[in-house]
Amino acid sequence: MTLDEVDRVLLRELQRDGRASYTALAEVTGLSAPAVRQRVQRLRDEGVVQIVGVTDPMALGLPVMALIGVRVDSDVHEVADRISELSGVIYVVLTAGSFDLFAEVVCREPAELLSVLNDHVKRVPGVTRAEAFTYFGIHTHRFAWPGV
Repeated sequence: MTLDEVDRVLLRELQRDGRASYTALAEVTGLSAPAVRQRVQRLRDEGVVQIVGVTDPMALGLPVMALIGVRVDSDVHEVADRISELSGVIYVVLTAGSFDLFAEVVCREPAELLSVLNDHVKRVPGVTRAEAFTYFGIHTHRFAWPGV
């Protein structure tokens, strides 16, 4: 999909405040509110943007967070699908390097993280190694992407 400057302005504004009204966005872009609504809907339909509420795991009682590096000896897509279904897994990415995929996990307590890792991730067919990198805190978490 080709983005024009108006699309980029809309994306920047939505990254700053995903609850911005179409009227407020119209003022910034110079379009009418209905035209803005149509543009935003097109961006959503094309998968360019999702408008979601972002939560803080710690505020939700999930203070134990980790990135799990996983090595696979079979179809990485199938393994990623299985790991994606596990409770506590909030995202899975396919990677290059010493790990084939990473899964981010949020849990209520360390024992729950141990269970996710030992009782579930390591038992997925095709997983040859899984290593947890426990978070001590989130240093930077951005929602605005450069170049938009």
